[in-house]
Amino acid sequence: MSARRQYAAVAACAAVVYVGALWNHFALDDNQIVQFNKLVLQLSGVWRAFVSPYWPPVIGGGLYRPLPLASYAIDWQLGGAAWWFHAVNVAWHAGATVAVAWLARQWSGERAALAAGLLFAVHPVHVEAVANIVGRAELMAALFAILSVYAALAHDRLWWSAAALAAGLLSKENALVAPALIVWGWMMQIVPPPWRRRMAAYAGVWLALGTVYVVVRWNVLGHELVGRPAPVFFGATPVAVRLTAVAALADVARLLIFPLTLRVDYSPAERTLVATPLDPRFALGLLCVAAWGALLWLTWPRGRRVEAFGLGWIAIALFPVSNLVVPVGVLLAERALYLPSAGLALAAGAWLKDLEARRLALVLSLLVVAGGVRSALRVPVWRDTRAMITSELEDSPSSFAGPAHMVVMYLTGHQPAEALEAYRRATEIYDVTLPWLQIQGAEAAFATGHAALADSLLDRVELVCRPCDFYYRYEASVARARGYPVAADSFAARVGRAPDPIHER
Repeated sequence: MSARRQYAAVAACAAVVYVGALWNHFALDDNQIVQFNKLVLQLSGVWRAFVSPYWPPVIGGGLYRPLPLASYAIDWQLGGAAWWFHAVNVAWHAGATVAVAWLARQWSGERAALAAGLLFAVHPVHVEAVANIVGRAELMAALFAILSVYAALAHDRLWWSAAALAAGLLSKENALVAPALIVWGWMMQIVPPPWRRRMAAYAGVWLALGTVYVVVRWNVLGHELVGRPAPVFFGATPVAVRLTAVAALADVARLLIFPLTLRVDYSPAERTLVATPLDPRFALGLLCVAAWGALLWLTWPRGRRVEAFGLGWIAIALFPVSNLVVPVGVLLAERALYLPSAGLALAAGAWLKDLEARRLALVLSLLVVAGGVRSALRVPVWRDTRAMITSELEDSPSSFAGPAHMVVMYLTGHQPAEALEAYRRATEIYDVTLPWLQIQGAEAAFATGHAALADSLLDRVELVCRPCDFYYRYEASVARARGYPVAADSFAARVGRAPDPIHER
């Protein structure tokens, strides 16, 4: 099979699996970041995205991902239909699939390229990133990171590699792993390593690019270089954070190798803190690390360099989102495994290519059909906000996030009593002070005549977000639009209010 036909085949497979996404709408974060974001709704958003936070400032801003934001603004100018946004996401996924096959063909040949491309195209862990509009940041960052690696390792094109890295960083923060992947490729001798002076040139460009990125990000966000930790880590010791992160690696291994069970959410109490190394979950995570290390040890000495490179790719790409060093906003998210899974596809493709032709065809057919069917059936979970929340409630019944999101649904549907009950259910599962949840609970309390409860919830908010003005302004406007004027007036009255002296003690 010619290279063009092979790339066309894996791209077509990636598109066919996700054709159902064209019937999806805007879901959850899609609404705030895309559909109701004033920046995205204007043509000027294409260039203003580079001096604006990813999350709208009206709800506090946060994160710096200008390329996806600019692409949303372009899509909106082209009609703004949800199906178009989803079609663009599918195109980005098809592009990343071709890039994976491209890498595999470069180092392992035609058979490995077909296997790697097809496996990456249909892997079920990708559904969240592809079928959810705001998952585009993940797709873009992954594609640019892969291109950066390809330019450096396959052609030693420093400036092309640096340009791809810059685009990746402007898409999502986890593209920063590209230099480490390149160095890993040199260490595994995927290609002959360059001379030391050339390596120094790469290092110098990476350092300069990283410095510029940090400065720009700091100037845009001002208050943030990294986001808040996941709710499971609130109040946790540094040791407990790392123990929990190691335990989560068991989920990572399962999702990469046998992704039958998928979840929108992995919040507490679905996944809880691991406070001691004697916890069996920590032991299971360590066992997964040991298995990975054993595979790496078996592949490298036997000259299976591409397999070793792929295994290392998984660990390197996972590291920034693993919570092992810096706690990030989630304990585990399937979308965060998009780039790590490229390493799995490369390793699997390099291994499968050595099978006899008929056996390869049989094994690959079974994997592609199973993965494709699982992915296609999972796509409708991101049909809209209600479908996502329903999935949270069904797939993760022990998580507080499902009932918490139902608070918003009930308030929007003018069911404040049900909203208050959902708030109580969420906090019974996991009593955590999230400003948006407490304020939504207060809105429900005001609407049902429980003013004292509402005030106590707002007092609780001010323990964690002083000043909370942007929350109050935003929620006041939302409450007024929903038809809850008492709540709206109460939120507005707290804007600019001096902190309670009791809270300062």
